[in-house]
Amino acid sequence: MSHTGRIAAALLGLLAAVSGEAKVNERTLPYAAGDTTCQGFLAYDDAVAGPRPGVMVVHDWLGLGEFARARCRELAAMGYVALAADMYGDGKLATDPAGGSALAGALYANPALMRGRAAAALAALKAQPGVDPKRVAAIGYCFGGSTVLQLAYSGADLAGVVSFHGGLKPPEGDDLGRIKAKILILHGAADPHVKPDAVQATLDGLTAAHADWQFVAYANAVHAFTNPAAGNDPSRGAAYNANAARRSWIAMQSFFAELFNPPAA
Repeated sequence: MSHTGRIAAALLGLLAAVSGEAKVNERTLPYAAGDTTCQGFLAYDDAVAGPRPGVMVVHDWLGLGEFARARCRELAAMGYVALAADMYGDGKLATDPAGGSALAGALYANPALMRGRAAAALAALKAQPGVDPKRVAAIGYCFGGSTVLQLAYSGADLAGVVSFHGGLKPPEGDDLGRIKAKILILHGAADPHVKPDAVQATLDGLTAAHADWQFVAYANAVHAFTNPAAGNDPSRGAAYNANAARRSWIAMQSFFAELFNPPAA
């Protein structure tokens, strides 16, 4: 074997050893949101040393289920400390769309409560050992995408937020002067639940707020395009789209690399 080959083999061996030692730890993390006890889900790689960025994950309208947990595990494997928020409290989960609509609707109807629940989860993440509280972001899916935008509109102290196929509403009133976080909106271009006028109003509002925003629309993607559990029938208005799911995750990683220079991993 050549000298170069020996070096390459040694590096591969070292990487394999490090990878073998890495372990994603996960556990339920109770935290308080006012008088409500929430049951968050925390994941982190115990092989990563020193302070690192934290990412809050906000679930869809059904509640903190396996999809949000899986995203936390992926983020932990990338070197972040990830916390899935429990926006409904007490680990409540909906079992059908009607239940999800009722749980999410209560928070949509009370933006202050939505923002307060999200802020409590953000504070819990920042308090975790290993998290650099000055390098924190939030991502959300569907209802969760709406939530992280509301968190940004509230003026929360975090580096950025990412909305995956979230409901879109523009910042208004005092919110126009509050936004600190950079914003990335990842949208299904064929989403029947978020009309083009809502998209334009949101972008106009963010521009009026002088926010640092990005918007990416994915062709042929409808609502819930990141979630395989949404099925594969776009005519239903919600369906998985593998291309949009892959491209949006890459867009998020690029956004994080900008926010957290150097990136976590």
